[in-house]
Amino acid sequence: MSEPKLLVDNLGMPESARWHDGRLWFCNWIEQQVVAVDADGKAEYSDVPVGRLMGWSIDWTPDGRLLTTGDKLRRYEPDGSVTVLAEQGANELVVDARGNIYLNGADFDFAGGEAPKPGWIKLVTPDGAVRQVADDIQFPNGMVLTPDGRTLVIAESFAGRLTAFDVGPDGGLSNRRVVAGNLGPDGICLDAEGAIWVQTGGAGAVRVTEGGEILQRVELPFEDRAPFALTVVDFDGPTLCLLTAEWRMSDSITDNIQRLINGPRTGRVYTIPVAVPPVDR
Repeated sequence: MSEPKLLVDNLGMPESARWHDGRLWFCNWIEQQVVAVDADGKAEYSDVPVGRLMGWSIDWTPDGRLLTTGDKLRRYEPDGSVTVLAEQGANELVVDARGNIYLNGADFDFAGGEAPKPGWIKLVTPDGAVRQVADDIQFPNGMVLTPDGRTLVIAESFAGRLTAFDVGPDGGLSNRRVVAGNLGPDGICLDAEGAIWVQTGGAGAVRVTEGGEILQRVELPFEDRAPFALTVVDFDGPTLCLLTAEWRMSDSITDNIQRLINGPRTGRVYTIPVAVPPVDR
């Protein structure tokens, strides 16, 4: 396995990694920015009014308009205006080919140290209707949809597992099942062979299939620096991007978050070549 290569640094907390339109895209938490980076590390920063320092995500509509979560679900129009699609606050999102938007979240103050509550997945249909399609999610995090739109997989961070659902014709979710366990999942990604890259809970990540078989493992050689999000891109070949920031396991969640907010900016993106390309988007 190759040594990780630094692609970009001096970030707040990089999250919600996406491969889109030939670049790596991600959310720069704390700074309320969306960042797009090419293979040479050239970065473009865009300010977004998400209403939160932490806990928000990005994706795109089928016609290419950017969506963000945060305190509301927003769409960014070609003329530069912003449309609020739903007043629903959320963490991660994913969009299917029909324009259905899946949101996830949990109704407690994670950053403030409030006692955890089970989370949910909600569906926003193209007509603007919002309905809950899954509950009892143990701290919902990254989500992916298979290219055929028939399966949704979500990371349940507090349960240490990946959970899958079948997607019905009306966008509803059914047939809940565990894909893989004994993990430390946060942001996740699907590759072109249908395997999922997911965090181990330490400084590493694994490539797994449904049933929990580990096909590949990578480790970052850093103390107190775990990947919070990851994705596969095509930077002159398949490349795994690992989004990291300083996180001291000996400190409380609140102390770590305050350190991220107050600085210094320790967020970085590292790359490692892999064998299987991304799902093209």
